[in-house]
Formats: sequence, structure tokens, C-alpha cells
Amino acid sequence: MTADAMQKTAQSHEALHVDELGQQQTGEQWALLSLAAPALIVIVLIILIPVGWLFYLSFVGSNGELSMEHYRKMVEYKSYARVFMTTFQVSVLTTLICILIGYPLSYFLALLPARWVGIFMLAVLLPFWTSLLVRTYAWLVLLQKNGLLNDFAMQIGLWDSPVKLVHNMTGTLIGMAHIMLPFLVLPLYNAMKKIDRDLMYAAGNLGASPVSAFWKVYFPLSLPGMVAGSLIVFVLCLGFYVTPAVLGGGRVIMVATQITAILENQFDWGAASALGVVLLIATLLFLYVAARLFKFDAALFGKG
Repeated sequence: MTADAMQKTAQSHEALHVDELGQQQTGEQWALLSLAAPALIVIVLIILIPVGWLFYLSFVGSNGELSMEHYRKMVEYKSYARVFMTTFQVSVLTTLICILIGYPLSYFLALLPARWVGIFMLAVLLPFWTSLLVRTYAWLVLLQKNGLLNDFAMQIGLWDSPVKLVHNMTGTLIGMAHIMLPFLVLPLYNAMKKIDRDLMYAAGNLGASPVSAFWKVYFPLSLPGMVAGSLIVFVLCLGFYVTPAVLGGGRVIMVATQITAILENQFDWGAASALGVVLLIATLLFLYVAARLFKFDAALFGKG
């Protein structure tokens, strides 16, 4: 057999093997798809179809025909802009408060011996075991003018007359920060526990002060956990209803509160759907911008 014939035979065998591997890969992909089919069907039924129906209703006018009526109202009436501004304001402030409280708390938990972490972590997770509505009304009892906080503050002389701590932005932020704090602490604590403490000692041996070592070594390594927790808190706050409705007392109107008011007072599914669609698009845009600024693999899964 000549060299050319042998080369052609080898090439034909190689092509055959490539075809067989391609067929096996396709078969494996179809097998994996069949295994994932039930989950995909559930996603379509409980997410894609309702969201699609929401989009459709937002384009149905008061006369039952397709129209941009509800979106034009959101542009014409300034009240809608104020609702969205309040929603993002509350979400941003709640996230910042959670960071200010949650970062030192997570750092403290990360430094504790393993035998003590469970006890202190129990205090962080305790709110999860209590109903959201119960926690919100508990804050209402604590913060009202005749509540425990005002009575205690007047007894020790912090102020002379009751201070309005509820049915305003202050009460809303206090309640939402308390409810959202664990969502920041858990991913942040997980990221901090993975940081090698020897890196701080190495920075100290190289001449860095404790403060300099923290900001140049420890903080950048903990940043993915903080970003993940902040994203979770912010996105959850955008759609919050119970706490702003109770502690805001009708003065802190967020998108979810406005949607409920439209359905209860006007029973206008189109207007309510349009608000939901705009909030959904705004949330997706925010996540897109965050994805461009931060690596989601690092922020959400702790990967580099």
C-alpha cells in the first residue's frame, strides 16, 4: 500500500471517529434535555406563561383593544415617576443600611471560633423562623408613639416627647433592613470564611498596618460576597409590599403598593400589569449593568 493510500485510509478512519463522537455527543445532549424536560415545563408554566400574559394585559386598553394607553399614563402623570423613585430610593437605602450593619457582623462571625459561630448565627437566622407579617407588626408596636422604644427613650432622657418613627420613611427602612439583613450576612459570611487568614499575617510581615492589610487584602477578597448579598437584597426590596404598606402607613408608596391600590380601587388589570412590566424591565436593566460592572461568577458563586 502506497503512502498516499495509507494517508487517505487514516483520514477516512479519523473522519469516521469524529462522526461517531458527534453522534454520541448529540445523543448525550438529547438525553440531558429529556432529563431536564420536567423542570423546563415547570418553568414555562409558572414563569414564562404568566409573564407573557402580564405583558399582554399591559397592552390592553380600557376599551379592550390593544393600546399603549397605560404606558402613556405613566409618562404623563408624575405620580408614577414618584412611585418608581420611592421604590428605588427605599431599595438603595435598605441595601446600604444592610451593608453598614451586615459587613461588621459578618466579619465578627468569621473571626469567631467554630464552637461559637452556631450560637451567634442562630440570632441572625431567627427572623426566618417568624412570619414576615408578625415581624412587621412587631416593629409597628415598638416604633409607634406610645411604643416601647419611645417610652424607653423618654425615660432615659434621649428626648422629651414621642418621636414619629413609624408611618414614614424611617420606620419603613428600619423594618426592611431588619428583614433583609440575613440575605446579606449569609453570602458575605460564606465569602469571608473562605479567606485565608495567613494572607493578613503575610501582609503584616511585609510592613502593612492592620488597617492597610484589611483594605488591600481582606476587603477585596470579601467583595464578591458583599456584591452577591447586595444584589439579593436590592432585587427583593424592589418588589416588597407588606413592610412598606404597614410601616409606611400609606406615605411610602412603592410599586407593589401602587399595583395593589389600582387592583383594589379600579380593578384595572392593564394598568397594574404595565407597572409590573416596567418594574421587571428596570430590574433586568439593573442586573445587566451589574453584570457588566461585576463578574457574576465571582459575585454570585465565589469564582474568580
